[in-house]
Amino acid sequence: MTRAEAKDRNRQALLEAARRIVARDGHRARLEEIAEQAGLTTGAVYSLFGSKNGLLIALVTDYLGPHYDGIEQAVSPGLEVVEAVEVFARHYRRLCDDPDALRHLSFEISLQDLALRDPELRPKLAASVRAHEERLTTLLSGRSHNGNVLTSRQAQRLATALRALLVGLSQGVILGLADAAPGEYFAAAACALVTPEVLGPP
Repeated sequence: MTRAEAKDRNRQALLEAARRIVARDGHRARLEEIAEQAGLTTGAVYSLFGSKNGLLIALVTDYLGPHYDGIEQAVSPGLEVVEAVEVFARHYRRLCDDPDALRHLSFEISLQDLALRDPELRPKLAASVRAHEERLTTLLSGRSHNGNVLTSRQAQRLATALRALLVGLSQGVILGLADAAPGEYFAAAACALVTPEVLGPP
């Protein structure tokens, strides 16, 4: 095994251990236990991520990256804005049926709890989430809507509203609070956001 391969293996082992322990312990997650579960030392964490917060931010990126990759694959380039929003919303609803959806939600809430308690982690977590929201903005920008083309500014406003709506709806489904919300409901609620008031001026 090359040095690069060993580094990547150690990185993945730490991310997997951190995901499990953060989901279980929230803000009480200990760096020593994360390293131990990964079969490594805390020194490996500092070498690969710089700090515990660096590991947590990498965890967010590692977790959100595939999610947004799937969205980009689901929403084809030729769709108009409303069609793209509908496909995006239905994709989000399907994620709620993943067997690991409850574990993923536990992890997300635990990360938010950590960020609320750590003033250094909070802006880093927000920046990481914003970076992924920008991927959605890029995905929506330039699509046609009512004879016009969605500007980057309008796409950003829509992306923010969509993420807030669909995250909330998804949590409701996973927790059993909105289990009667099928894909059609997600799609209709999301498409209802495509209004002049939400999009704003070009």
